[in-house]
Formats: sequence, C-alpha cells, structure tokens
Amino acid sequence: MSETADQEYVAYVTARLPALRRLAYALCGDADQADDLVQETATRLYPRWSRLGEVERLDAYVRTVLVRLFLDSRRRGWWRVHLFGGPPDVRSTEDRGVEDRTVLRAALDRVPPRQRAVLVLRFLHDLPVEEVARTLGCSAGTVKSQTSHGLAAMRRLLGDRELAGRIGGER
Repeated sequence: MSETADQEYVAYVTARLPALRRLAYALCGDADQADDLVQETATRLYPRWSRLGEVERLDAYVRTVLVRLFLDSRRRGWWRVHLFGGPPDVRSTEDRGVEDRTVLRAALDRVPPRQRAVLVLRFLHDLPVEEVARTLGCSAGTVKSQTSHGLAAMRRLLGDRELAGRIGGER
C-alpha cells in the first residue's frame, strides 16, 4: 500500500476505534474479547484497504466484518491480546442503574450468539431490520425471527422482573 493509503487507513481506524469497541463489547460483554474483535477487524481491513474505495458504505462494511468475526469466534477459541487498559466508553441515554445493566448483561450473555448479535444491532445500535440483515448476510425475515426468539429468551431469563417488561418494546 502507498504511504497515503496507509495514512488514510490509520486515520479511519483511529477515528472508528471507540465505536467499534462499543459494538464489540455489546456483543461479547468482555473487554478483552472486545479488544480481540476490534484488533482482528482492523487486521482484516488492512490488506483490503486499497480496494475499499469501491465500498459505498465503509462503516457498514467494517461493522459487518466485526459482527461476523464475533459469530465465527463462538465456533472457535479467542486470542488473548490486550489493546486497552480499561473498559470501553459505553454510552447510555438513560442511567437505569448498575443492577439493571448487570442483570441485562448476564441475560444477554446467555442468549445464543446470532440472536445476541441481532438484539445488539437492533436495540443497542438502533439499526433497521434491512441493515442488520445485510450485516449478518441473511434475510429480513430471519432477522425478525431471531429478534423475536432473542427477546423471548431475554424475557424468559429475566423472569417476572419489571426489567423484562422494558425490553423489546414496539419497533
């Protein structure tokens, strides 16, 4: 790659690191695994960078790479490389308390990986069904059914908690 292309790659990845790390952390719930996902995504992106000028929506492409790496990682082991010293900057629109976040995170960790990816992309990252389908390489109907199954699993895991009534509202 040319020096200019290298500089563009570094600038892009540096600018997108916080968002990529938030997505990775939301998917896996572990700071170390999130770091690994982000590193692997950046590593996969580098050799393709010169051809990505053709990709119309670069952020969506990179998000797709990260989500697919997450799903693949559930089928194989994780590497242990630490990129950051602390947990990611997780943005919240409303502070519902540490206990609620802990309970939700624990329930989300027990949902199957593909359903978890759908729930994170739809509800935490507020992506429409069609974009989630493109990201996961499946149909919109599959996204809808995975959303339904994932929300049912979350409600089942949360039991009668008041929190169960707040997840998966009308979309």
